[in-house]
Amino acid sequence: MRRLGTGIGWRPEIADAVERMPGIDWVEVVAENVCPGHVPESLLRLRERGVTVIPHGVSLGLGGADHPDEGRLTALAERAQALGSPLVTEHIAYVRAGGALTASPRLEAGHLLPVPRTRDALDVLCENVRIAQQSLPVPLALENIAALFSWPGEELTEGQFLSELVERTGVRLLIDVANLHTNHVNRGEDPAEALAGLPVEAIAYVHVAGGFERDGVWHDSHAHPVPLPVLDILTGLAARVAPPGVLLERDENFPEPIVLEAELNAIRGAVAAGRSRAPQDGGEDRSALAGIPAVPSTTGTAPADVTGAGGAQAAGARATSAEAVGPDAGGVGVLVRPVAAVRERLGVAQAAVLSSLVAGTPVPEGFDRVRMGVQARALAAKRAGVVAKVAPELPEILGAGYREEFLEYARHRPMTDGYRRDALDFAGHLLKLGRPGDAGARRRLRDWWLDRAGPAPRRRERGRTGRMLQTLRRTHP
Repeated sequence: MRRLGTGIGWRPEIADAVERMPGIDWVEVVAENVCPGHVPESLLRLRERGVTVIPHGVSLGLGGADHPDEGRLTALAERAQALGSPLVTEHIAYVRAGGALTASPRLEAGHLLPVPRTRDALDVLCENVRIAQQSLPVPLALENIAALFSWPGEELTEGQFLSELVERTGVRLLIDVANLHTNHVNRGEDPAEALAGLPVEAIAYVHVAGGFERDGVWHDSHAHPVPLPVLDILTGLAARVAPPGVLLERDENFPEPIVLEAELNAIRGAVAAGRSRAPQDGGEDRSALAGIPAVPSTTGTAPADVTGAGGAQAAGARATSAEAVGPDAGGVGVLVRPVAAVRERLGVAQAAVLSSLVAGTPVPEGFDRVRMGVQARALAAKRAGVVAKVAPELPEILGAGYREEFLEYARHRPMTDGYRRDALDFAGHLLKLGRPGDAGARRRLRDWWLDRAGPAPRRRERGRTGRMLQTLRRTHP
C-alpha cells in the first residue's frame, strides 16, 4: 500500500480552492457523485499533477442482510478505473432493509446506520465483503461509522469486530477518528480502548472531521471545525502506527480556504506529535506501509498478496463454510454458520429498526427510545437536505416553507428508491394537496414536476397553440 500523505475531501464547492492548496497529496471523492464518462475537469487536472484520487462509496450497504447489489459494485469498479485509483473505500453500515428477504416493504435510510456487533452480523458482513472484493479491480477498505444509538445484545467490541473482519477477509480499514469521538460521546466507548483493539497494520488511511454537540449528543456533521478531542485521538493513533494517509472531510458550510489550510496543518501537527511518541525500537509500531500480514490459508496453499487487486485481496481471506475449519485443514478452528439463515434473522432485525426510524412503526424492544428519536429526526433532516441539493428548484419554489413541508411529507412516507425519486414524489404529493397556496408557485412546481416525472421531458408547445396553452396555464393554475 502506497503512502498517501495529507489529503482533503474533494467537493465541487471547493474544487478551485483544493487545486490551489499547498501540500495536498491526494483527494477523496464521493463515488456516487462522479460519472466515469464525465469526470470533473478539476479532478482530471489534479490527476495530471500526480495527485491520487480515491472514490469513497456511501450506498453499497455491505453491512445489510442482502447480498451486495451487482449494479452498485460495477459502478464503484468503473469509478476506480476511471480515476486510476489504488483502492476504493466504503462503510461498515447498512443503508436499506426489507424487501424479498423479509417479505416486507423495501425501505431506504438515506444515510449510514450501524450494524449490530454480533456473530450473525459479522458472518454476513464477511461474506458481503468477499463478494465485493471479487468484483473490484483494486483493494477495498472499510470505514468505521459514527452512531447515535446502540444495538442491544452486542457480543463484540468494535476492536474485536474489526479485527475478526480483517482476519477473515483481508480487507483494509479506513479509520475515522472523528467517528471514534462520536461513539465516545454517544455510546460511552473509550477511544483509547478502541484504538488498542484495532489491527493497525490493516489501516489504509484515516479520516478527520468536525461536528457539534447538542443536548449531550454529538452530531458528526462534517460542517464544523475539527475539535481538539478528535485531534488528540489522531495523535494517539499516530503514536502506534504511521498512518499511510490522513484526510480532512468537509461536506458543507465551507469556510475560506485559509481556514481549511489551517485545519490541514493542525492535522499534520497531530500526526507529528504522535510519531514523536512512537517507540523508537519498532516494538509497537507495526507500520501499515508493510501491508497486511498473510492470512492463514484453509487449503494449505501460499497466501495471496493482499496488497494487489481486489480479487487477490479476497483470495487471501479465510474461506467460510457451514462446517468447522480445524487446524488439520490449515485453518484456525472457527465455526462459521450457514449464512442464508443468518441473513434472514439479521434482515428482520434491521428492517424493524429502519421502519421505526423512517416509517413511524414502534421502536423494537431493547433500544433507547430517546436516541432512536434523535436518529429518526437526523435522518429526516438529512433527507430534506439532500433532496434540496439534488432538486434545488424545490426550496427555491417553496421558499422558507420548504423544510417544514418536506418534514411533514417524510414523517410517514419512507424513501424507497433514492433521492431523485423522493424529490419527484414530494412534489407530486404537494400538488395533490393543492399546495403551495400561491398560484404562481404552484404553477412553477407543476411545470417542474411534469418536466421530470414522465419517461421523457415535456416538449415545449410552439406557435399559436403553444401561446394559447401558456395563457390558459397562467389564468387557470
